[in-house]
Amino acid sequence: MGLDPAKHLGKELASLNAYLHKLKESYGINVCGEGGEYETLTLDCPLFINARIVLDKYQVVMHSSDSIAPVGVLHPLAFHLENKADDHSLKTQDKIHEISMQKLGSVFEVHDGLESFEAICKPLDCTYPIDVVEHKFNISRTNNMNTFSMCCWLQDSCNDLQEDLKIILRKIELQLAAFDFGWENVLYIHLYIDDMNKFSEANETYVKFITHERCPFGVPSRSTVEMPLLEMDFSRAYVEVLVANNKGKKVLHVQSISSWAPSCIGPYSQATLHEGILHMAGQLGLDPPTMNLCSGGPGVELEQALKNSEAVAKSFNCSISTSAIGFVIYCSKNITLLERLDIEKKQETILRQMKIAELQEGKKCKTLETIFLYVLVPDLPKRAYVEVKPILYVEDGEDVEIETITERSCSKTSCYWGFKHESWHDSCFQKCVIPGKLCAIILSITSDLAAKISPESLPTDTVNNNGQCSLPKSRMEQLSKFCIYLLDKVLIDNDFAWEDIMSLRFYIPVSLQMSVELIQPMLCNALFELSQISQREVKNSEPIFNIVPVTGAGRSASSIDDVVTCELLAQKY
Repeated sequence: MGLDPAKHLGKELASLNAYLHKLKESYGINVCGEGGEYETLTLDCPLFINARIVLDKYQVVMHSSDSIAPVGVLHPLAFHLENKADDHSLKTQDKIHEISMQKLGSVFEVHDGLESFEAICKPLDCTYPIDVVEHKFNISRTNNMNTFSMCCWLQDSCNDLQEDLKIILRKIELQLAAFDFGWENVLYIHLYIDDMNKFSEANETYVKFITHERCPFGVPSRSTVEMPLLEMDFSRAYVEVLVANNKGKKVLHVQSISSWAPSCIGPYSQATLHEGILHMAGQLGLDPPTMNLCSGGPGVELEQALKNSEAVAKSFNCSISTSAIGFVIYCSKNITLLERLDIEKKQETILRQMKIAELQEGKKCKTLETIFLYVLVPDLPKRAYVEVKPILYVEDGEDVEIETITERSCSKTSCYWGFKHESWHDSCFQKCVIPGKLCAIILSITSDLAAKISPESLPTDTVNNNGQCSLPKSRMEQLSKFCIYLLDKVLIDNDFAWEDIMSLRFYIPVSLQMSVELIQPMLCNALFELSQISQREVKNSEPIFNIVPVTGAGRSASSIDDVVTCELLAQKY
C-alpha cells in the first residue's frame, strides 16, 4: 500500500508525516498504523525520565518480498542509553502529572460489548466518485432481517477487473446506505475474481472502500478466491457481503508479525464474532513468522492452515475440533486426486488429534458434528494449493443441545412437485443443528442422485468433445425443484423457516455449460412455485440465493463432481 520496508524502515515518523497522509488519501490507510500498516519502535518519550535509547546499528530483515504487501522487520544490532539532564527530568515529571490531571475528566471505561460506541461513531458518507446509474447489476439478498447476505455482480462488465470491482463495491455501498447501514455493518466479504494474477489490482481497489476509518468496530473478515466467472457469464469481479443490523461484533486483527497466527496484511480481520457465530477469514498454509507458504505440498499446507485456524479459534476460547459448524476447503485445480485424498485424510487425523488434546486438558465441551464442503477452484492467493474457511459456534455459557443427521421421516413436510420422502434423500445432505438457534446444511447432488431425481422420460446428459457433461434445461429445472424441496424439508423438520436464512449459495460447475442467466430463473421459479403451493413467503423481490461458478464441488475430496451443491446457514434470534 505504498510502504516499502527497504526504503522506509528506520525513518522517524516526523519525516514520513506528509507521505503517510498521502497514502491515506490514496488507499485509506491509518496514518497512526492502527490497521497493522506498520509498527513503531519508541526511542524517546516523556515517560522515559532518565535516558533515551540511541540505535547505533540495525538491519532490515525481509520476511516477505510480496509485490502486494512486502513485510520487513527492523532488527537492532547495537544500541546505548543516553542520559537526560536532571532538570529536564523534573520538568518532564511535572508535565506528565499536569497532562494526566487535565485528561482525567475525559477518561471513560470500555466495556466488552461494542454497542456502547454506537452513539459516538457515525457512519461515513458514501462519497467515492463513481456513477453506477448507467450500469446493470444482478443483486441478491436473503430475507433474514437481523443478519443477511447480499451479492452483487455486473451484467454489463467493463472487461476490466478493477473497474468492475469499483462499480460493484460502490453499488453495495449504496445498497447498504439504503438500509441506513455502512461498511461497519459488514461481518464478512467473499471476494471472487476471475484472475488471481490481478489480485494486487483488486486489493488496490478494495482498500479504497473498506478502511479502518469506515469500520470503527473492526474491518470485516475476508476470503478471496479465483472462480471461473467468465465461463458462466459473470463479470470479472463478484462480491458477497454478510451484513448485520447491529454493530455488536468482535474482531481479531493480528497487527504484527507473530509466531502464533498469520498477520493481517491489509484491511481485513482474521475472525469476526457476531451473535455466537465466529466467521473466520480464509486461512492459507502460511508460516506466521515468515508469512511464506509452507513447502512440502498440499498436505503440509492444509496442516498449517488448520493450525492457524486453531490459533485464531483459541483467541475466542474455542477449538475448530469441537466448535466448528462447518468447513469450506478450497482446493486448487493444480493438485491431483491422490493429493486431494491425502488432504482429506490429514484433515480427519488433525481434527481428531486436536479433539483428543482438548479432552486431555480437561475441557468440558459438547462437540459439534462438523459438516464439510470441498470446492475445486482455478487458483488461490499466493498460488496456494489449499485454503480453509471454518465457521464456528461459540457457546455463550448456556447448555447447548446439539443435533446432527437423523433419519426421521418427513412428517411435517408436504409433497411438492410429486416428490415424496424416500430413504435415499438423507444421503443428499449433511446438517448441523443447534435447536432453536442454528441450522447449517450442505446439499450435494451427484450424477447418480440426479439420475434418481429426474424422470426417465427426460433427455439424458450429453458429453461434448472435451469430455464435459452438460444437462438439458428440463432436467436442470427438475433438479432445481428437488433442491428447493429438500432444503424446505430440512428447514421445516428442524423448526426453521426461509426467513431465518443468513446465507444461501448454489455452487454450479462450469462443466454443465449453463450460464447464470439460465440457472437463476430456474431457482427463482422453484421458490415462487413453493410460495404459491405452500402459501408461505419464501422469496423476495430479488433472488434470495447466490450462484457461485466453480470448477467442481462435493462433500469429500475424492468426489468434487457434484451436479449441484448447496450451502445454507440459518439462525434464529
